[in-house]
Amino acid sequence: MKRVLITGGAGFIGSHLADAVLAAGHEVAVVDNLSTGRREFVPAAAKFFPYDVKSTEASDLIISWRPQVIMHHAAQMSVRLSVENPVFDAQENILGSLNLFQAAAQAGVEKIIFASTGGAIYGDEAPVPAKETDKANPECPYGVAKLAIEHYLHFYHREFGIIPVCLRYANVYGPRQNGLGEAGVVAIFIEKFLAGQQPVINGDGRQTRDFVFVEDIVAANLKALDYHEPGIYNIGTGLETDILTIYLKLQKLTGSPLGPVHGPAKPGEQRRSALNADLSRKQLDWRPVVDLDEGLSQTVAAFKSGFTPNAAAK
Repeated sequence: MKRVLITGGAGFIGSHLADAVLAAGHEVAVVDNLSTGRREFVPAAAKFFPYDVKSTEASDLIISWRPQVIMHHAAQMSVRLSVENPVFDAQENILGSLNLFQAAAQAGVEKIIFASTGGAIYGDEAPVPAKETDKANPECPYGVAKLAIEHYLHFYHREFGIIPVCLRYANVYGPRQNGLGEAGVVAIFIEKFLAGQQPVINGDGRQTRDFVFVEDIVAANLKALDYHEPGIYNIGTGLETDILTIYLKLQKLTGSPLGPVHGPAKPGEQRRSALNADLSRKQLDWRPVVDLDEGLSQTVAAFKSGFTPNAAAK
């Protein structure tokens, strides 16, 4: 059994992760300021602390509770907001992470598993699907911050022996995701369809993304939990799916009569994105198992039911 601290554990991915880590027999504490997370998503068996990762309360908790592993998922997630306010993005993502890492060094934390990004870190000039050996050339502050945090983790490994496992996620979707802001096109479309509102596709809809189901993301984290070497790994399917296809699949699954409507393209939006995950298969023994149609079907069913978590705190 390990003591595992999950930042952002009341959020979309983090709450699924908390459920799974507990089910695997570990002790879990969740840190989440609930800016986007939901208290009811935190499993009842987890210790919950409503702290911001930038706070002294969060760093003091690490020093006193002394987790063996930190799974770091708390983040400012909006690419658009990072472009509008790079200083705020850096304060939340870079300085917040450093606050945790300094405390981790003091507490003797063994490993930090970091939720990085594959979609925003490689840039438009990278091959598709991108490999970890391809140049990381992020074109937005959000991606720059994620890359900087990876480099900081390398420093903390060299100086303090903390093992960093950086997981570069593709476009994650699934139950508990919300459709607010830039949470994800799948959640946005589903919420619009179920509310009888018209979703709008940015541009021609032929821009592609690598959609990976949240259960597969959780499985990758569990593999990383038992992995004892530092590394950076793409976590994706390697498959490109365009946004128009996602729209039509979700329209059918929700039974909506609302056909595609196109709005203006978003300036600077990446045209193509997919991740080669061969290294994850080789080193972590991880591979995605939920295909897109099954994942979308599960996600729509969860949204229709209100996506109440199975093990939520009451």
